Amino acid sequence: MADKVIVVAGPTASGKTALGIELALRYNGEIVSADSMQVYRGMDIGTAKATAEERARVPHHMLDVAEPWEDYSVARYVSQAEDCCRDIISRGKLPVIVGGTGLYIDSLVSGRDFAAADFDQGLREKLGREYDGLGGEELHRRLAAIDPERAAKLHPSDKRRIVRALEIYELTGMTITEHDEYTRSLPPRFDAAAVHLGFKDRSRLYERIDRRVDLMEEQGLFREVEELLDRGLSPSCTAMQAIGYKEAAQALLGHMDRREALELIKLRSRQYAKRQLTWFRRDASALHIDWDEEPDFEYARALSTKFFRDCGIS
Repeated sequence: MADKVIVVAGPTASGKTALGIELALRYNGEIVSADSMQVYRGMDIGTAKATAEERARVPHHMLDVAEPWEDYSVARYVSQAEDCCRDIISRGKLPVIVGGTGLYIDSLVSGRDFAAADFDQGLREKLGREYDGLGGEELHRRLAAIDPERAAKLHPSDKRRIVRALEIYELTGMTITEHDEYTRSLPPRFDAAAVHLGFKDRSRLYERIDRRVDLMEEQGLFREVEELLDRGLSPSCTAMQAIGYKEAAQALLGHMDRREALELIKLRSRQYAKRQLTWFRRDASALHIDWDEEPDFEYARALSTKFFRDCGIS
């Protein structure tokens, strides 16, 4: 039987960090972050990373595990995060996976096997050049010849997914449709009891996001981004595409003023939160807690305690 873990997920600014810490303290747990940008060192303010005080209350893992110039992948995350969870469990404690990157959470909890053969950077670049040279229509036709089901779901302009589907086929001999079906057939890596957070009135969430962005500016977001640029980090690298960093960098490079950058950060953060809500709403097995005006952690603890007990966690 798979080992049990707790998951606390939801959109940005929904109170995940605070609730995750409360539950970790309640269940003798340790936090395993599931945020695709909090893995990077030197990116603290714009990613709303747990503070030193919060980390002192409960051990946190999967923060600051990569340099910002690295291309960090979901496969690398799963490998490192699984090791963290196994270590926590071996010490008689409970992993509490906290974050808003749904793909990272789902990939960690599921039985998805990220074999080395699934990835080949050289092949991916070669296919990318072919896409650029021959055009999306041609590579889309090539995909349709081997996997019409997946091709029917993709537009010829969707370079990333077309290239990925062809890469999988050339590396494994399976179409990505077959590959995904195989993945779904695997037993889960962990037995997860998930709590997903949201707000009854989405405008309340958006107000919290706007306030958080203002706080990030006060804490030194532009200074943090300037330091990254001064270290030679390219504005086009993966880490700098994170919401907050991309816009701040554009302002520092003179492409917009800081006020415009902050308003754009707020807008894109709200748009991202909407996508996160859509992702997490899909999971009917999770306990969905929707706040009223503000997070009510006492209410959440009471509700989740019963839920976890029903899931075999006490």
